[in-house]
Amino acid sequence: MPKLTFERLRDAVDGHAVALRSRMELQPAGGVGDKVFPPSYAVEGRTEHKYAVEERQVGDMDKVTTTVLLDSVASQANRAELALLEGWERGELGFPVPFVDFAEAGDAVDYERLTVLEAPHRLADAIFRDSLLDGTLFRLSDIGRAITDATPRNATELFRYSPTSLLFGMWDSTGPKGGLGSKFQRAYVSEIVGFDAVVGRKVGSRIDPLQIEKVASEDRAFNSEDPAEVWTLDPHSAEKNKKGEPVHASRGSASGEAGQPSKINHGNIVPTIDSLAGGVTISKAEQTTVISLAALRRLRFRGAGREAQTAARTAVAALGVAAIAYQYETDFDLRSRCLLLPIHPPRLELLGRDGAAGEVLDVDRTVAAEIVSAAAAHAAEAGLGWETDELRLVPAPKLLELIRRSRKVSATEQPTE
Repeated sequence: MPKLTFERLRDAVDGHAVALRSRMELQPAGGVGDKVFPPSYAVEGRTEHKYAVEERQVGDMDKVTTTVLLDSVASQANRAELALLEGWERGELGFPVPFVDFAEAGDAVDYERLTVLEAPHRLADAIFRDSLLDGTLFRLSDIGRAITDATPRNATELFRYSPTSLLFGMWDSTGPKGGLGSKFQRAYVSEIVGFDAVVGRKVGSRIDPLQIEKVASEDRAFNSEDPAEVWTLDPHSAEKNKKGEPVHASRGSASGEAGQPSKINHGNIVPTIDSLAGGVTISKAEQTTVISLAALRRLRFRGAGREAQTAARTAVAALGVAAIAYQYETDFDLRSRCLLLPIHPPRLELLGRDGAAGEVLDVDRTVAAEIVSAAAAHAAEAGLGWETDELRLVPAPKLLELIRRSRKVSATEQPTE
């Protein structure tokens, strides 16, 4: 099978194709019939289960099957971004990745750096808004103002500093324009769906090796005045409510009477059956990824000619191709008890306007990296190069203080089920 090339991708973006599509069949790592666990959703009034199950027409639209969502469009976008981040950190993919540097933030945060590929709203995220670029709030800097003014009809600056924001979409709702901020359509859409889904049940229990059971009412536990101690049997050392009364320990399980060992995670838990989030069995799973070249062709770059416009759009599409190839090699371990194995490597279909089956091309991470490099070089030659200097921000003092205050409150709050 022929491999995708930069030239073939450029021609497709220039108008020879409407979209790139990847369909990949997956099976549970435990084999056919092994149970997998989809994401669960809190739906008010739900008594049957917590999964996104629906009937879909498949094949030639002559069959209806029960499907379950195993990974949503938003979740798949996040995984694709992390796959690109891995390639960037390895030095295999060269493209601009703005980041906020928390290395000198002390104990306010648990990480040293947060990139545009990890921020929920990409470059429009409040984390970037509330950080400093060379001592100036980002949105007040020249770069920040240029990005604020970027629109789908004038995407030059966003392409220059954050091309992945054009690929995965961005709504600038946290900037100076609020809800009127520019919206960039998501060009990369992917989801993983399980077919012929049958919802199951799971069981749970716990045996306490210390055999701590119920205690007398006068021996019940209280929340300790010292959060580090968690709980105490001494009412005089207990946390007090507004009425000055000791507060019963309630961290952990909400079962049992107030102050009993189960409230502080001691004691047995009787065997239970969970039918709300008990996993599913499926005949197969399928990841469907579409890169809309039609959406990319709606992007405009002010002052650029046709060749430069195509070059910039091709560079964004190349990042989408790399996301598909790199995500394949980062594996499909979606969550606990949901590890899926692909039964073939990525294959890209070039979809034309007539709806016919498109040309199928192979792609791997080496090919994808070569295409990204060639596309970036071609765009630079056409006058629309990516920024090569590091775009490093630092958190504003007010952001660090907000983080500290939030963590202080979270450390003393009672968890809820």
